[in-house]
Amino acid sequence: MSSVIKVASEKVSAVELVAAALEKAKKFAEYNVFTSLNEKAALAKAAEIDKKIARGEKAGRLAGVPYALKDNFSSREGKTTASAKMLENYRAPITATAVKKLEDEGAIMIGRTNLDAFAHGGSTENSYFGATANAHDKTRVAGGSSGGSATAVALDIVPFALGTDTGGSIRQPASFNGVYGMKPTFGAVSRYGVVAMASSTDTIGVLAQTAEDTQMLMGLLAGKDEKDTTTLDDFLAAAKSEKLKIGVISDFMGEGVDDEVAKLTKDYIEKLKKAGHQVSEVKMPILKYALAVYYVVVPAEVASNLSRYDGIRYGFRAKDAKTLGEIYSKSRDEGLMPENKRRILIGNFVLSSGFFDAYYLKAQKVRTLIIKAYNEMFAKYDVLVCPVAPTPAFKIGENTSDALKMYLGDIMTVPPSLAGLPALSVPAGKTASGLPIGVQLIGARRSDAILMGLAAEIEGLK
Repeated sequence: MSSVIKVASEKVSAVELVAAALEKAKKFAEYNVFTSLNEKAALAKAAEIDKKIARGEKAGRLAGVPYALKDNFSSREGKTTASAKMLENYRAPITATAVKKLEDEGAIMIGRTNLDAFAHGGSTENSYFGATANAHDKTRVAGGSSGGSATAVALDIVPFALGTDTGGSIRQPASFNGVYGMKPTFGAVSRYGVVAMASSTDTIGVLAQTAEDTQMLMGLLAGKDEKDTTTLDDFLAAAKSEKLKIGVISDFMGEGVDDEVAKLTKDYIEKLKKAGHQVSEVKMPILKYALAVYYVVVPAEVASNLSRYDGIRYGFRAKDAKTLGEIYSKSRDEGLMPENKRRILIGNFVLSSGFFDAYYLKAQKVRTLIIKAYNEMFAKYDVLVCPVAPTPAFKIGENTSDALKMYLGDIMTVPPSLAGLPALSVPAGKTASGLPIGVQLIGARRSDAILMGLAAEIEGLK
């Protein structure tokens, strides 16, 4: 039985479940998981669910199950800050489709989780509210940008949390904290009501404690939404049951990969073989260009999406600004984090006259070649495998002064994002020092169910 359903079906009231989750959230306050708690509204909702159940009414498949919400999802409950000073006091007038789907099934949001401001980063150190600590070592990062959500699940505060993934923002923190993290096919889940980062790679997914939970939750979230024209019809029900052809991306198993990461990845590959799947090595040399492509295309989209935060329409406005120019410049200077500014500068540069063809257009052409390479590979294989990240979680502050080193941590997660592919971070064990490592399962577009089914199969092996 799914642990989420087990929570909902236990003979305990929704109020007791939510109160216990809130108590844990306060107990682990030193990890800086939440930007805010939703205590009053959560307990009120739980009481209403208990009344429904007492009356014999349907309360939903997730009745009374507490969950955590990454703080870039719009909800009328509390403030939607995106962990940015720019939105510190912003109250959303709408509710994100993903949030509505969960709460229609009775799930209860107990709090909003910390992230890199506007989801820009891979460590949750770029938050206006400070860094979130790793669940297994408080001196190390939680990963990012969904670091708060990953730590909340890993600490068992909640059985699952919502996250967003643009280039690894669910998968990498899931790996660092030893939980499951699903980035679906681009368009599988509605992005309506979610603060935009890069519109061509943003996806909505979950971080959960089991593969079975991941399957169930993604099934609830997926589907067409008239409020998001990029959404696809629900396709998650179809999954292969036969043995699979699996390719191990050798380009991501050699130089630059931590020895323990490589070993645990190979151990997981052995499990795939023992389960009867056909496994062989594959080479994808074009993937070495993916990171460069990503950090041209994504900053360009970031610069466009963040242009709306100008101190005029909504968000933070500098108090001492006297002219229109000062309102723009001072509000953006004070309201945005250094990483936000770095990506805006890169984005505006590659989109500027004289550099558009040399950088942005060229990057999009290489992106097309990466998509083509994946299509050719998936004509031969059902699933591709590689580590999620080249190293375990690093120390807080270790990479903050070296943006390039921080970006290199995304080298294995950005290629599927550029191609719009589903990818799942699966716990593969721990290093000698107790740090979790995740393995990444990658599939063709719309093969999400295959990945989750494979993860559940391996999870069930003794």
